[in-house]
Amino acid sequence: MPRGLAIETSGRAGSLAITEDGRVLAEEQFSHGLRHAAGIVPIIDRMCTSRGKPADIEEIYVSAGPGSFTGLRVGITVAKTLAFATGALVIAVPSVDVLARNAPPGWQNLIIVLDAKRDQIFTASFVNRNGEPVPREPAHLGSLQAMLARTPRPVHLLGEGIPHHEKFIPKDDPRVLLTEPGTWQARASIVGELGALLARDGQVADPMRLTPIYIRKPEAEEKFEARNAGNSR
Repeated sequence: MPRGLAIETSGRAGSLAITEDGRVLAEEQFSHGLRHAAGIVPIIDRMCTSRGKPADIEEIYVSAGPGSFTGLRVGITVAKTLAFATGALVIAVPSVDVLARNAPPGWQNLIIVLDAKRDQIFTASFVNRNGEPVPREPAHLGSLQAMLARTPRPVHLLGEGIPHHEKFIPKDDPRVLLTEPGTWQARASIVGELGALLARDGQVADPMRLTPIYIRKPEAEEKFEARNAGNSR
């Protein structure tokens, strides 16, 4: 039974979980203030030591995006560093798949809403098939208006971007339903559960090539490229 470490840093708050054969043994949340990989390592060391030792970790499951650019960089950096140090396998788990597991009982259609600024969202949609979220549209950059226009009703909205895009949520359509704010944050325990399934399927990442699922370039990089383009004219 492989011992696993799950890393979730795609949102405003992060979390870590220790798993064994996909079963969660321990989970701990940490604040958004941990913006550097070095801040997470002591937490991982303490959690692993309480359940054995860090060298016992055989698989590392990391929430790969889309989401917070800084958070994703931190999570991926930690996963790759630990993989190189311990020889553990790395499994990249799409963050939208993790969030979809937070949908409320009885849901039928689901739209993930993550703020991408400029009235855009990082989004994906799912349909409920026998209690399991099945992707209808994979993660992409879009707008809430467009997603609502082509998603069947009733539809639940889920994600930390909801407050930033309230003006696009129709107030006169009772079939557009908001999920509870407590469900908008992805959890490391779900990253571990999904990661273990992907590992059993042989979907293991190459740590040398692993990069976050950004969907689009970070804003700072876009501005830098725009400045350079202007200077070259």
